[in-house]
Amino acid sequence: MADKYTSFVNNGFGKTLAKKLGLPQPVALRRYAPGQPLVGGPVLVLGSGADADAVAGLLLDGAGSGELIDVRRQPLSPTGTKWAAVIVALTSVNTPEDLSDPLLALGSQLREIARCGRIIFVTRPASAELPPAQAAARQGALGAMRSLAKELRAGATANAVMISDDIPATSTSAVSALRFFLSARSAFVDGQVVTVSREAGEAPADWARPLAGKVAVVTGAAQGIGAAIAHTLARDGATVVAVDVPAAGEALAQVANKVNGTALQLDITTPDAGQQIIEHAVTRHGSLDIVIHNAGITRDKLLANMDAAKWDSVIAVNIAAQLRMNETFLASEHFRNAPRIVSLASTSGIAGNRGQTNYGASKAGVIAMAAATAPLLAACGGTANAVAPGFIETKMTAKIPFATREVARRLNSLQQGGQPVDVAEAIAFLASPASGGITGITLRVCGQNMVGA
Repeated sequence: MADKYTSFVNNGFGKTLAKKLGLPQPVALRRYAPGQPLVGGPVLVLGSGADADAVAGLLLDGAGSGELIDVRRQPLSPTGTKWAAVIVALTSVNTPEDLSDPLLALGSQLREIARCGRIIFVTRPASAELPPAQAAARQGALGAMRSLAKELRAGATANAVMISDDIPATSTSAVSALRFFLSARSAFVDGQVVTVSREAGEAPADWARPLAGKVAVVTGAAQGIGAAIAHTLARDGATVVAVDVPAAGEALAQVANKVNGTALQLDITTPDAGQQIIEHAVTRHGSLDIVIHNAGITRDKLLANMDAAKWDSVIAVNIAAQLRMNETFLASEHFRNAPRIVSLASTSGIAGNRGQTNYGASKAGVIAMAAATAPLLAACGGTANAVAPGFIETKMTAKIPFATREVARRLNSLQQGGQPVDVAEAIAFLASPASGGITGITLRVCGQNMVGA
């Protein structure tokens, strides 16, 4: 659905009026298009130590793809220069006082950040085994990043790549996360942390088509976010099996045809849904590599007015079916080649939402399911993760009353709703072979919604 307010305040009289009245002025976000360069201008790398030097060297080499990137190490930009991105390496901080120099250097450059620019912190975990001062410094870096994300304007975002201590800053999955945050693929991801917890992952031959040769199943694929996921995975090289209920058969066939995939009409709550998916994928395409659990429903009511039918149907579709299918996938010999599972959670499962106790319970369950499934896939190089959308412009959100919808759109740092493709881009990133060291996490795609962690 079009955001008419954003269009109004970015053109002519509306732009002038918004400035005079001090109204929010969300900008049109820069989103990825095939052939687009990773970054559209110079990149500044701040910080000291081996990791800062390694990240700068990685970027000079095109972040693994041979692209030409203008990398600078000095915080003073020439006249007229706008930074496409600033990367702040904070892996060598040992005390909170160590944050001062790199972060104040970053602050001096914030007015030179380009429209829809990127700020990325590179950090290490604040584990309980560390000296208290070092743990405080590392956690302080994340607090600073999240606060900075709320200060940025003109579509700029701030995020962090947190790399376990035993993993080099240039590991394949660290590169994958860095590329995601640098690129326009992360347009609606803001104030978030991606943790690289193991040294795994395989760099693709072509970063523009990282899913080439993979077979991906997408449930709930007939429309909205599911259709966007199918299109994005196909764009990135995957062969897609689009799954949805028989009632959506016509729309499902259209999606499958557009992505040159196949359609499977299936109610995922049937006991043998997982086996049917495996048989279709293997028979038609030879393998099953990626499963995207997107199918979900809402049956909103205040708990005092909730009946068993509304509660049970949401739990059945949103979490119980996924658990049952995952058991089938994990037991199958056809799901062994570094498989990927990505499930759709929701910010409602993190912060809750009035009238959605059933939905919130199911989506919180998805988050925990992903974390608990991740170790079960480790032996075969697989991963399980979740993506938690915030307010996304879909047919469902278009039905929300106007005033409520406008408030929901503005309650994030980017002051607008996301697009289905924003969720799809995050899923494609996590499904990539290069992201094998990122597992058990939930990545929010919410423009840094003002509620929740």
